[in-house]
Amino acid sequence: MSIAKYTVTAALPYANGPLHLGHVAGVYLPADIFVRFLRMKGHDVAFISGSDEHGAAITLRAKKEGVSPQEIVDKYNGIIAKSFSDFDISFDIFHRTSTKIHHETSQDFFKVLHDKGKFIEETSEQYYDEEYDQFLADRYISGECPKCQNPSAYGDQCEKCGSALSPTELINPISTLSGKTPKMKSTSHWYLPMENHEVWLKEWIENGILDGVQQHKPKEWKNQVVGQCMSWIDGGLRPRAMTRDLDWGVKVPLPGAEGKVMYVWLDAPIGYISATKQWALDNDKNWKDYWTGDRKLIHFIGKDNIVFHAIIFPILLKDHGDLILPDNVPAYEFLNLEGDKFSTSRNWAVWLHEYIESYPNKIDELKYVLTSIAPENRDSEFTWKEYQTRINSELADILGNFVNRALVLTQKYYDGKVPKRGNLTTEDENMIVDIQNSAKRIEELMYAYKLRDAQAEAMNLARIGNKFLAETEPWKLIKTDEERVKTIMNFALQITANLSIVFQPFLPVTAEKLSEFLNFKSTKYSSAGDMNLLPAGHSTEKPTILFPKIEDELVENEILKLKNPMNSNFEPQKDEITFDDFSKLDIRLGKILTAEKVEKADKLLKMTVDMGIDQRTIVSGIAEHYSTEEVIGKTVQVLINLAPRKIRGVESQGMILMAENENGELSFMFPEKDFGKGGDVR
Repeated sequence: MSIAKYTVTAALPYANGPLHLGHVAGVYLPADIFVRFLRMKGHDVAFISGSDEHGAAITLRAKKEGVSPQEIVDKYNGIIAKSFSDFDISFDIFHRTSTKIHHETSQDFFKVLHDKGKFIEETSEQYYDEEYDQFLADRYISGECPKCQNPSAYGDQCEKCGSALSPTELINPISTLSGKTPKMKSTSHWYLPMENHEVWLKEWIENGILDGVQQHKPKEWKNQVVGQCMSWIDGGLRPRAMTRDLDWGVKVPLPGAEGKVMYVWLDAPIGYISATKQWALDNDKNWKDYWTGDRKLIHFIGKDNIVFHAIIFPILLKDHGDLILPDNVPAYEFLNLEGDKFSTSRNWAVWLHEYIESYPNKIDELKYVLTSIAPENRDSEFTWKEYQTRINSELADILGNFVNRALVLTQKYYDGKVPKRGNLTTEDENMIVDIQNSAKRIEELMYAYKLRDAQAEAMNLARIGNKFLAETEPWKLIKTDEERVKTIMNFALQITANLSIVFQPFLPVTAEKLSEFLNFKSTKYSSAGDMNLLPAGHSTEKPTILFPKIEDELVENEILKLKNPMNSNFEPQKDEITFDDFSKLDIRLGKILTAEKVEKADKLLKMTVDMGIDQRTIVSGIAEHYSTEEVIGKTVQVLINLAPRKIRGVESQGMILMAENENGELSFMFPEKDFGKGGDVR
């Protein structure tokens, strides 16, 4: 029987912010564990991901930070990629959707579907922000979710209940740009008629049958995945726009499509394919080997992405032709934090890169805890107290304690050499069976995507070893029955060797340490359960402590960091700069001579500012905080060597510097004394 081949993807993280533990626990860590196991089983596997660098979420972040979308994606792609590398997520490639190969792949994909007549072109009424003079993409609209009444749902999705939405379904919609109720205006787009696919989708998702062939067995998919998909299908699928009126994204490759880009949920999953293409080019492979033929495609995602990966992307793949559809979509629920949801805006999060900076030697500890509480079938919660408890009582007291005992006693009694095993008792024979069964259960659970239970079973192997030493007490028995102690210690070392194998997917750093202690390494899972891995006379090394205990002080500091209100409403410190960087800024004092509101823009004031060296026009979004009368005559700080920029048709020739408090209120920064105009700010 041939060994199954796998293409495993992990959801593309938006390149508009760093990763927190909720992202890691619900997608990337379980995907990595599964892939590491597949490699140990000898499967041909490609592990693919990359940053999603298009869509309204990126442009919103760019507007907030006052920079270009490209600057945003470059910044956060770097942070995210480094976090994955430091956390030892073993992608074959972590790619980007802003690359040329992705744009070309997405456009080719779009043209294939268009030429096959898989899209319909329609003119419809869509939301339009008159103040900003632009159509509003889904993420530029928020309102009340019609399903769960969440007041902050987006036009494409409610992040509270996970429902996929369309903008017109929102109750009391508002533009996230102007904060006003948007108007409806006509625009043309290409739509995917999803209603044409209900019959085959239902048969495939519920029964695993695709075009008359059994692709996967019924009940193999998680209940919540099937349930959410069938809720959509039973409610009646509707056409979904595959293009958007935006200036950031993959351009629609058709005549007359100027100003339109591909819908991010069309181009983003194609990112798995373009990433595979780049990896194949870099490694002299054929990308089609990983997207066609007899191969299993597995999507690791969060529950908010189920519909896109289990309905929309499969439709696109099937319409394209020849490409494989997912064999499984093991979606995870949400991880909460200390009794509340992770929240970027409130900084209620444990950021992965910050954890790694603070605790670079506790990577495996975090992996273990996150897998122990993984939200596989329901929402779960991370608390620092449980983090401490699991590390101290499980990693340190069970796994660490057993390994240390086994190796230290071997050093003490046999100069570190594996003793020869003597006659086996009935209890010994039973324990061998238990260990073999434990290794088999781990394998079965891994293939069933029950990774949390698989890790618990791996820890159970350490429990078997601990119980064995506790009951036989070789440190006492050595005085009366040296031969029996040789068998006991041989068993203890064989169990340790097994632990170095079964923990490789879960705790790779720890597994490597065990291999170094034992001078033994096997990367084949088939070795697990073998109680003859170390021959008699084999030399082992002196061990070091695997898992230092977590002190109360760490827990208290981390909780204080979360609950400190000074950390809750402000952006974290930006990247460090040099003095040379700062010296390039030309900041001077200027006096505001005139001020008027910008037409059709409630937030903008147009001002004439005397800089001493010249008078210049500056547009600033301060009209909600200051009237025209209040600003005239004020001496303010101005960044004058900022490149001119047109705002609502007016060229702004500088930036007035403001202070912002935690409530978003703005204030001028006046000099203490009357310094007049033109002075440098240093």
